[in-house]
Amino acid sequence: MDVFRYMDYRHFLADFYREKKRRSFSYRAFSRRAGLGAPNYLKLVIEGERNLTAPMARCFAEACDLAGEGADYFGALVEFNQAQTNEQRNEGYARLSAFKRYRKAQKLELAQAAYHSTWYLPAIRELAGSPAFVPDARWIASMLCPPIKTAEARRALETLLELGLLSQAQAVVSTGPETQGMHITNYHREMMQRATASMELVPAAGRDISSLTMCLGPDGIARLKQRIQEFRRELVELAEAEVDASRDQVVQLNLQLFPLTEHITSDEPNTLEFK
Repeated sequence: MDVFRYMDYRHFLADFYREKKRRSFSYRAFSRRAGLGAPNYLKLVIEGERNLTAPMARCFAEACDLAGEGADYFGALVEFNQAQTNEQRNEGYARLSAFKRYRKAQKLELAQAAYHSTWYLPAIRELAGSPAFVPDARWIASMLCPPIKTAEARRALETLLELGLLSQAQAVVSTGPETQGMHITNYHREMMQRATASMELVPAAGRDISSLTMCLGPDGIARLKQRIQEFRRELVELAEAEVDASRDQVVQLNLQLFPLTEHITSDEPNTLEFK
């Protein structure tokens, strides 16, 4: 088993135990290996009932026959999976991707992460769908708004080719309704920042910035999310049906729905009066 092929340490532990169990291995046997008092601690960790501290991660790594870089990677993977904030996840991901064996085992994952690492990767991919597209890094860099460096455009082309996306540029890439990937979170954050900047950089005729503030219950929120997802699918179909000759500009549409308050739990009647 190659621990560097895993992005979730609980999945690795589950596969390790499943493989060992074929040879009459047990949770109790693992606990003895790791120097644990509780015979079912591994089971609780696999099922997400318990987390691992850094010292405990080292014990688990040793019990899984991991040493050297493998043990270090397992410890970094534990930190990454248990991170509480996006900043911590970014730091953890940077530690994981620093391992040479990880980069060798996770080439596709790294390329997919790179696709959403900057705002201009998806933009260049869509730009390639225009009949007027010029596959030249200098031209591409100058066409983006704001422009990027030629070297950045060249690296973007290499990533898109590695993912096989330039060969199917007419298809629209969607991150899905609720993608949980850390790099997707970073991508959405950067696109929100670009939307903010557009209010000053783009004339009103070339953009549409609007919002709604509503008070809804759980059922209303669920219906609203469903309508948003249906609308997204309609837009994908519209973009794919666009006549090729008229595709001459890449645009970004952000759809954002998020709470502005906690759930109202008070049983007291609303007697607030405005004067």
